[in-house]
Amino acid sequence: MDKIYDVIIIGAGPAGLSAGLYAARGKMSTLILEKDKTGGQIVTTNEVANYPGSIENATGPSLIARMVEQCKEFGAEIKKDAIKEVKFEDKIKVVVGEKETYQARAVIVASGASPRLLDVPGEKKLTGKGVSYCATCDADFFTDLEVFVVGGGDSAVEEAIHLTKFARKVTIVHRRDTLKAAKSIQEKAFKNPKIDFIWDTTITEVKGDGLVESVVFKNLKTGETTEYHADEEDGTFGIFVFVGYIPQTQLFKGLLDMDEVGYLITDDNMKTNIPGVFAAGDIRVKSLRQVVTAVADGAIASIQAEKYIENTFHE
Repeated sequence: MDKIYDVIIIGAGPAGLSAGLYAARGKMSTLILEKDKTGGQIVTTNEVANYPGSIENATGPSLIARMVEQCKEFGAEIKKDAIKEVKFEDKIKVVVGEKETYQARAVIVASGASPRLLDVPGEKKLTGKGVSYCATCDADFFTDLEVFVVGGGDSAVEEAIHLTKFARKVTIVHRRDTLKAAKSIQEKAFKNPKIDFIWDTTITEVKGDGLVESVVFKNLKTGETTEYHADEEDGTFGIFVFVGYIPQTQLFKGLLDMDEVGYLITDDNMKTNIPGVFAAGDIRVKSLRQVVTAVADGAIASIQAEKYIENTFHE
């Protein structure tokens, strides 16, 4: 624990890797800590079609591999460790992992947010193979196919409307008999001829060999189950799940300001309420959670961390 890094970055998704690249390139000693697999949610995406300039071999894993290579090329360290505790009250920040304890002059929190899963058989196995949590990312793959959208809030209904630009039919599956989305959004959905609704219903299983081929619905009022099979000519269909996100902020409760859901509140410069602690990517309160916004956050956070260190430690 003798070493004091300039910057410790918690999380190695696009935001964390972008922050690491900018920090290391700025000649700051940089450590990126990741408890799980490097890359975050994007590594489950088979094709990344909407990231600027990402054309050849544009998969989630390939994009992340290039980001990791860039970070290491400029001298950033990447370690696997699950963070158990953080101590942000002093000028030197302390990050306690399961394996080691680390110190830094500044910390960038980029631990992301995870989509809330349906937690049903077949869902994880077929994620990226018909099951998706991002219409903006994956809508194009379902051009002229049928899709089901699970959820009834603003995000679910807005994404269903977006999907009608691609899919030939969109069906919203909701566990209640009324939507929770804002009335103005509901009205647009009800007026859209491509959108149907299945009320009082949940999904209990997703089936398929390599691709989604069928889905089992359960009516919550009658208890009846029905299985929907893909159209024979299509061979598959899409299931888009929008039942909320879980920001990975449990560690920072009581330390960093967050909204009622648990997203960290920052200003435009990624500064949190604690000097020297910044946040970037999906973990922040923001209107769009995409790779392109995550990497922008990471870059801003690093530049601001550099300014903070310059002003605080080199006066």
